[in-house]
Amino acid sequence: MSGERTTSLDVARRAGVSQSAVSRVFTPGASASKRTVERVRQAAVELDYRPNILARSLITGRSRIIGLVVAHFDNHFYPGAIEELSSQLQAEGYHILVLMTSPTTEDIDAVVAQVLDYQVDGIITASVALSSDLASRCRAVGVPVVMFNRNQDDQRLSAVTSDNAAGSRKAAELLLKSGHRRISYIAGWEGASTQRDREAGFVAGLSAAGRRLWSREVGNFNHGAAAAAARRMFSGRERPDAVLVANDLMAFAVIDTLRHELGLRVPEDVAVVGYDDVPVAAWPAYDLTTVRQPCRRMVAETVRTLTDSIDNPDAPPRRIVIEGSLVVRGTTRRPERSMR
Repeated sequence: MSGERTTSLDVARRAGVSQSAVSRVFTPGASASKRTVERVRQAAVELDYRPNILARSLITGRSRIIGLVVAHFDNHFYPGAIEELSSQLQAEGYHILVLMTSPTTEDIDAVVAQVLDYQVDGIITASVALSSDLASRCRAVGVPVVMFNRNQDDQRLSAVTSDNAAGSRKAAELLLKSGHRRISYIAGWEGASTQRDREAGFVAGLSAAGRRLWSREVGNFNHGAAAAAARRMFSGRERPDAVLVANDLMAFAVIDTLRHELGLRVPEDVAVVGYDDVPVAAWPAYDLTTVRQPCRRMVAETVRTLTDSIDNPDAPPRRIVIEGSLVVRGTTRRPERSMR
């Protein structure tokens, strides 16, 4: 059969089964006996057969492809989340198509429109938001969208987030119990719902104790911008004695700047709290106290919401919020050891 493409009929003849049996073996979720699966897969190996997924999608109306649109890929939280999303979607018989974008609405809309051209069965947006017009287009063509780690006011879209306000409130309570008085905040990109919710929760936690932010800077979820924000924040004579940084990536930059440029000790001179609990946070070089985002649970709810929406297009949108935990490490003083 040199020079000719092997077909499912060739595999069926070699395996001694029907062509429909071959189709079932290579269709996620379809049923076939163990013996049939073994015979078909062995014949496929012998004939070097690969199922034509695109042709099958024309017949079934399903591409079995999920588009993932993501920004801020330098954030250590997202590589792990994308790996988990890919794993869980593959377990459901889907493949993932990843496209990068900037956080601007115009760029996001252009990328999502491109994703729709691939005839995807659904879209997950990570750390990005859609315009109202594009959300309408996705709905019109029957492609469900789930926002991961981001929320917006458009009630037509499903969203899965951690409880950002509650998490940062826990950070405020820890710093207050540790005796800190000059408590500051370094914000992420101010167009992000995660940033707004984290700051709101932190301010509310301080307000409940009759306190307010000592100072505030913006790091835009960027390592270099966060380092610059730390330099500005700690340039005065009366410096903060504690700071919540809106994500771990920025917190690493802040710690490095405090220690290696400004000669300050963490946590003796300044306590630092991050947000996300990425793997690097536990490294001895940082040992960062941080709010953990429950990534695996968030991914599981995202996948479940999306696949349910694909199977049932009339299902109402879901807004799922999952509480995370505060992980206390070495960049903060423990309350019982506070000297204040």
